[in-house]
Amino acid sequence: MKVGDCEIKIIYGDITGVAVDAIVNAANNKLQMGGGVAGAIKKAGGASIEDEAVKKGPIEIGGAITTRAGSLKARYVIHAATMGLDHKTDEIKIRNSCASAFKVADELKIKSIAFPALGCGVGGFPLKASAKIMAQEVMKHLREAKTSLKEIIFCMHEKEAYEIFDKNVAGYIDYMLTKQGRGPFVAVDAIIDIDGGIVIIERSNPPFGWALPGGFVDNYESLEDAVRREMKEETSLELLDLKQFHAYSKPGRDPRFHTIGIVFTAKGKGTPKAGDDAANLKVIKLTDIDNIPFAFDHNQVLKDYISSKQSNHRFL
Repeated sequence: MKVGDCEIKIIYGDITGVAVDAIVNAANNKLQMGGGVAGAIKKAGGASIEDEAVKKGPIEIGGAITTRAGSLKARYVIHAATMGLDHKTDEIKIRNSCASAFKVADELKIKSIAFPALGCGVGGFPLKASAKIMAQEVMKHLREAKTSLKEIIFCMHEKEAYEIFDKNVAGYIDYMLTKQGRGPFVAVDAIIDIDGGIVIIERSNPPFGWALPGGFVDNYESLEDAVRREMKEETSLELLDLKQFHAYSKPGRDPRFHTIGIVFTAKGKGTPKAGDDAANLKVIKLTDIDNIPFAFDHNQVLKDYISSKQSNHRFL
């Protein structure tokens, strides 16, 4: 796969033997190299890698530093901190550490880099989720940064990891290149009132968290057709009294790319049921929104909705 001038590869093998400018170590923020990928890099490249790294630590979780690569084929090791010594990681830590690794790579002006599955060793993060997060960060970096990179490799040591990354990284990048283009991307979301509550879904794909049901507008599809289709797919509900509420376009509201979200309000008809793209669904009271970990800016969207109801003012 090629994105601009950069080739993306997914390979099955040992990252310590890959001949690239830099390999990435899924590090802890103390930069101590014990087990997993870090231990393998230390064993193959020598203790000097850890000695140099520890002198530069501790670093912020989500940050990254570089060291020489000892006797490895690579020139550098980029230590990206996906966790602390408690081995706990999550989407934000993995996303930030991946972005930090790219930043360091560009500071070094290197042309090739190899990544393991960040967060999936001792961190125990799901392989599929890591693959999608890392693919999102690859696309974001290649589209937004002036990068020196010409080759990005995902190197998986286990066959299961290779198959999952091969499917999900390749699938995501192909989708973005062939169907979405460069963006900004238009999405629709709905605040669905049913039995005095609001329908929200738990996302099964990164960015994780609870969200208003919604999705992207297809080519040659109106906003109204898109929101009705997405609500049927994600909640099994039909929409009555559909009205456009507000458009949200602030860059950064979606960590993947620039998204313009058109939010609608509606009454729900039917029995709410989570679709295939949702991990869960529930109906909440508006008074509970601050107790829910929302994705994107959906907490603010609902606060705007509450304000509009209280002022009896349509928020366009």
